[in-house]
Amino acid sequence: MSNPNDKRLGMEARICRRDFLNSTLLASGGLLLSPAFPRQLLAEGPDDDWTGPGGTGDYATSNGNTAEVMNAAHRIRDHAFDAPPADTIDTGETFDCVIVGGGISGLAAALAFKTQGGDGVKCLVLENHPMFGGEARRNEFMVDGQRVMGPQGADHFQIPYPHSFIARFYEMIGLDLAGFKYQTWGSPLAEISLGRTFEQMPGPNGTWFGARFGQNPGIWLIGSEARNPDNLPVPPAMRAELRRRRGRAHESAKPYDYPGDAKSRRLDSMTIEQHLIEDRGLTEDVIRTFMTPGEGGGYGLGPDVLSAYCEYAFDDLHCLDDSAETGWQAFPGGNEGIGRHIVKTLIPDSIPGPKTLEAVSRNSVDFSALDPPNADRPARVRLGATVVRVEHEYPGQPGKSGFVWITYTREGKVYRLKARSAVMAGGCWTTKRVVRDLPASYLEAYSQFYRSPCMVMNVAVRNWMFLYKLGISGASWYEGLGSFVCVHKVPLFSTDQKTIGPESPTVLTFKVLYCYPGLGIEEQGNRGRTELLATSFREYERQIREQMTEMFGRTGFDSRRDIAGIVLNRWGHAYVNPQPGFFFGKNGQPAPREILRNVPFGRITFANTDLGGTADHKVAIIEGHRAVGQVLDRILT
Repeated sequence: MSNPNDKRLGMEARICRRDFLNSTLLASGGLLLSPAFPRQLLAEGPDDDWTGPGGTGDYATSNGNTAEVMNAAHRIRDHAFDAPPADTIDTGETFDCVIVGGGISGLAAALAFKTQGGDGVKCLVLENHPMFGGEARRNEFMVDGQRVMGPQGADHFQIPYPHSFIARFYEMIGLDLAGFKYQTWGSPLAEISLGRTFEQMPGPNGTWFGARFGQNPGIWLIGSEARNPDNLPVPPAMRAELRRRRGRAHESAKPYDYPGDAKSRRLDSMTIEQHLIEDRGLTEDVIRTFMTPGEGGGYGLGPDVLSAYCEYAFDDLHCLDDSAETGWQAFPGGNEGIGRHIVKTLIPDSIPGPKTLEAVSRNSVDFSALDPPNADRPARVRLGATVVRVEHEYPGQPGKSGFVWITYTREGKVYRLKARSAVMAGGCWTTKRVVRDLPASYLEAYSQFYRSPCMVMNVAVRNWMFLYKLGISGASWYEGLGSFVCVHKVPLFSTDQKTIGPESPTVLTFKVLYCYPGLGIEEQGNRGRTELLATSFREYERQIREQMTEMFGRTGFDSRRDIAGIVLNRWGHAYVNPQPGFFFGKNGQPAPREILRNVPFGRITFANTDLGGTADHKVAIIEGHRAVGQVLDRILT
C-alpha cells in the first residue's frame, strides 16, 4: 500500500529490486503464521517482494534465507517427507562421507576428511542455499562505479596463538594474516577514526535518544556526552544506577577458574539478568532499557533468558589478541573470506587464480567446478540441495547398517544417494527432523536447543558525510531497527580504492535482533520468526529509510539521493540461545550438547556451532573436525 512519504523517502527509486513473492512461500508461511499473512503481503502490490534484491556478484541469489530456501525447509517441518517419496531418483552415487550443510562447519569437515581420510576417499557437501558459506556470506553492490561489500552474518575473526589449531588451519587454507592492511584516510577533511569491522566502533561515536526516551525530535549525545549518565534523558534513579555501574571496572574479570568448575556451573545455573542483579547490583529496568540485547547480543536474545555463562563463553576460545582495537580482522564481507579460502583449498579450480587473499576475495566462483558431472575427484560441493531424509540402511539397526541413505530435493526433484558415513553440519532445527529414528536420548537433547532469528540489513550509501557532520563514524540507539551502525575501512587486497573518507561510498550494516523481555526463551524465538517472516521487503525498506531520515536528516542525509541499494539477509534460526544448564547440565544430568558430541548415532555424527554453544567460526571449525575424527576413529575401516 502506498505511503504519502514514499516519494520523499525514495521508495520508488530503482535499487535492483527482484520482484517475486511466490505462492508456495505464502502457503507455507500461512501454516506458520496467521491466515491473514499471505493476503496482507499480496495487498501491498507486485513491487513488495519478500526476499528482496540480492545485490551483485557471486551472492546475488543467496541473501540470507531466500523464499526458495524457506519453502524447502517448511516442507520438512510440515512432514512432507515423513515417508520416502515414490518418485525419488537414485543417483547411483556412493561417497565415503556426505556432509549435510555447507557453512563453515560443513566445509571445515569436508577439508578435514579430504586431508585425513587417506588416498582414494570421496566426500560430498550438500548445501541447501545457492551459495556455500552459511551465515558467512556477503552482499556486493556497485555504487557509482565502485564495488562495496557488507557481511550477511558472521563478521570478523581474531588473531590466534601462532601454533594453535586455528592458526595451523588458517595456514593450511592460505589465510595470510600479514596481508590484512587496510585503507588509509584519503579526504582533505580532518581525519576521524574508523574500525576494520562493522562491529568495532573505535569512535568517535554518538548515541541517539528518540521517542522511547520522550525526545521528539530526537537528540544526539556525542562521545563523552553519551558516556556521562548525567546527560541521559532518563529518570534520576536510573542515572544514579548507571553512575555506579560506570565505576565498576572489575566487572569484566572472569569470575571462575576454569570451564566446568563450581563457579562456572553457578553462572550456568542462572540467567545473565539474574547474574547482573544478584552479583552486580543492577535493576531489571536498567538491564532491559540499556542492556537488551547488548548483554547476550552475541546469542541473539537478551539477558533475561540466556545462561549467565554466555557472558564469558567466548573467552574460552583463547585468542592471542581478541581486542577490538588491535586483534579484530575482517574481509570486506565478513567471514565469507574464510569460507572461500576453505573451498579454494578443497577444490582448487573452484575460484580461478592463485590461492592469495586478493584472488580468492575478488575472483568469481566457478560454480561449474564445484560439482562437475562424471568427475572423479575427492571432494565436491552440491549447491541448492536440501537434505530431507538421512537414514541407515536398516532402519532401527544402525549397528548392522553398512551405509546411510541421503535423500535431498533439488530443482523440484527428489534424489537419493549412499554414504558410508554422514556428518550433520546443519542447525539443530533441521537435523532433528531430517535424521530418522534418532534415539530418545538424542531427541531429548535436541529438545533443549533453542534458536532465535536475526536480520542483517546492508544499506549501500553514496557517501557518509551525514555521519561525519555529526563528528562520528559510529552510532548507537535503543529503539527502531538494529542498535548500532559503523563505517569501517576494508583491506587493500579487496578493493581498488586504497583510501577512504566521508565522500566515499560504503555499506552500513544494521544487525536486527528480536527480543521480547519477559517472555520465555522459546516464545521469544517463535515471536521473532513470526515478525521476520511476516514483514515484506518493502515495509522493512520503508522503516530503515524513515529511521535514517529521522536520525541523520538534520546533517544532510537524503534517503532518496544517498541510498544506492538495500539488501535484507533474513536468518530464521541465526543464533543458538543457551539457557541455564546448557553448558554444563543441571540436576545431575549431562549438558544436552555433550550427548550429541560424545557418541555417533551409528554412521552419523553431529557438528555445527550449536554443539559448541557459541556462534563463532572457530567453534564451527573445531566441531567439524571433531565430527570427522569420530567418523575416522569409529565408523570407516
